[in-house]
Amino acid sequence: MNKEQFEGEWQQLKGKIKEKWGKLTDDEITEINGKYDQFLGKLQKKYGYAKEKAEDEVKNWKSEKSKAKMH
Repeated sequence: MNKEQFEGEWQQLKGKIKEKWGKLTDDEITEINGKYDQFLGKLQKKYGYAKEKAEDEVKNWKSEKSKAKMH
């Protein structure tokens, strides 16, 4: 998932993000407000990910979501 896709799909993604990354609070999700870079920063802070790891986690998550839709 690239930055533009993430920001464009934010309203639909919020609930799924909360399910996947439950350490993020509602306030943090509101603060992110669809900003991809802020989301990556929150993942780094809450989960101790390096930037590359956070990006990989988001890409893998989106890929899993896409595969699930196909089945």
